[in-house]
Amino acid sequence: MEDPKRLEVTQFLNSLRETGTDRPEITNQVFELLYRELRALAGSLLRQERVGHTLQPTALVHEAFAKLVDQERVDWQGRAHFLAIAGQAMRRVLVDHARRHRAEKRGGGLERVTLGGIGNDEQDFALIELDDALTKLASESERAARVAELKVFGGLSGDEIAEALGVSRRTVTGDWTLARMWLARELSG
Repeated sequence: MEDPKRLEVTQFLNSLRETGTDRPEITNQVFELLYRELRALAGSLLRQERVGHTLQPTALVHEAFAKLVDQERVDWQGRAHFLAIAGQAMRRVLVDHARRHRAEKRGGGLERVTLGGIGNDEQDFALIELDDALTKLASESERAARVAELKVFGGLSGDEIAEALGVSRRTVTGDWTLARMWLARELSG
């Protein structure tokens, strides 16, 4: 039996798909239903950032959500798809923030993010370097790059990633293994 909250989110997303984002009451309902999950994801991403990061989880959620609702006629496939796109939006917000910060520092003070499961857990990788590496990985294996993005920036489980991408859980596991190895090699310099 499907979770009533998931069903409600899917119904609201279907309404948005049919009517577009010019329905603030539906957009607000989706935001309220998913706010806790989005806030937890933002908190998790920001805990991996440098100490003293100026972006707060609430601001990250609001900026990412604003990017989501500005998209024209997205074919929302359900909760997992929405969270996958939200992860992409958060990635863009964080990378844009890191680039602005680096520009202000004239090349110094790169934003750092620690990624469990990629390389050594103690190892830090610059967020901009990670973004560049994911873009490079996408040119070799677009699906593996999406799996890594959904895992790292979307906070999705293997089953949720499989649902969002329309592939099997086993495929996700293989792609995640490939992505981890590729990124570890690429980011180790």
